[in-house]
Amino acid sequence: MNAQDVMSPPVQTPDENKAKTPLYQKILVVLCMMTFMGGTLTGVMTYMNLGYTGTFFTDWGSSFLLAATTVMPVGFLLMALLTKLSHALLPNTHDVKRNLLVGLSMALIMESGMAFTTAINNVGFEQQSVFYQAWLDAVLAALPVAITLMLIISTTVKPKIERFLKS
Repeated sequence: MNAQDVMSPPVQTPDENKAKTPLYQKILVVLCMMTFMGGTLTGVMTYMNLGYTGTFFTDWGSSFLLAATTVMPVGFLLMALLTKLSHALLPNTHDVKRNLLVGLSMALIMESGMAFTTAINNVGFEQQSVFYQAWLDAVLAALPVAITLMLIISTTVKPKIERFLKS
C-alpha cells in the first residue's frame, strides 16, 4: 500500500452522486397527473350528465373534488398493486405490454369509479334508474377518452414518472 492509496477519496458510484428528489416534488407530479386525468374525465362525465348549463363549471368542480378525494387515492394504490401484480404474473412479458395491460385495466376501473361519484354528485340516488342511466352515459362517453389517455400515459409517461418517484 502506498501513500496515494491511503490519501485518495473513495470512488463514488453514479447513484451516490445524485441528490434524492425531494418528496414535495414527487407529490406535485402525482397531483398534476391526477388533476389532468381526473379533470378531463369528470368534465366529460359532467357534460354527459347535465349538458353545458350555467352551473357547469361549479358542477364539474364539485364532481372533480369528490372524485379526487375518494376515487383517485384508491386508484393510485390500485395502480401500484396492478403494476406489481403484472410483474409477478407476467415476468417474461415485455414492459410495454405489461404497461398497456395495466393502463387498460386502470382506465376501466378509474373511469367506472369517477362515473359513479360524478353521477352521485350530479343526479343523486333518489331515482335508481336516473342514477344508473347517468352513470352509464358517463362511462360510455368518457371510455374512449380514458382509454386514449391511459394508453398514452402508460406507454410514455408512466415509466418516466416511476423512475422519477424512485429517485
